[in-house]
Amino acid sequence: MPRPKPPGPDVARPKGAMGAYAFFVKICREEHKKRFPDEVVEFNEFTKKCAERWKTMTDKEKGKFHQMAELDRKRFSTEITTFNTNNDGVKKKRTRRAKDPRAPKRSMSAFFWFAADERPKVRAANPSFAVGDIAKELGKRWADFGPSFKKKYEASAEKDRERYVNAKADFQQMLKDEKNGIGSIKSENNIPDSEDEEEEELINDNSNEVNNEEEHNESE
Repeated sequence: MPRPKPPGPDVARPKGAMGAYAFFVKICREEHKKRFPDEVVEFNEFTKKCAERWKTMTDKEKGKFHQMAELDRKRFSTEITTFNTNNDGVKKKRTRRAKDPRAPKRSMSAFFWFAADERPKVRAANPSFAVGDIAKELGKRWADFGPSFKKKYEASAEKDRERYVNAKADFQQMLKDEKNGIGSIKSENNIPDSEDEEEEELINDNSNEVNNEEEHNESE
């Protein structure tokens, strides 16, 4: 019996998971278009107003958007696992797309904010640790902490998501202006990538494993 072929290069990568704030902006745009279908909206101004509204909202008001983000994160986790695994059960190596150096740096999750603080401590305590060992240790420490400890990192992640949404809107507007021949606009959100990219990828993989384990434990 012939072996089924693994996914080809034309298979689209799953769309990344959206954060609570991104869902809020998306729904605001959809509702605005329904109410004012003929109005031309300046996206940069619109997102700034959304950011101001988001800051004044209560945790209860934000709750439904956090639920949507959690469901989308689970959706992405399932789809990316399927995407990365071929029919032989071997993960496909991810290839990096060329990135515009002017593009804003993507927002970091709560775990990555924690890792930025904790990584130097792990390195100092374990000088012989390889990159993978550091990533695993960070994942273990994160899993051991409770919600109260993680709250400050979740707040940093939320603020960073707002920063990224606004910076991305400015960047897309800049590209649109260049395409229309208006001219080039310097990006003020050009944040250099971390020098620890390999370690961050391993940490990200380990973080997903930790999250999946926590979900499993909660369901038992």
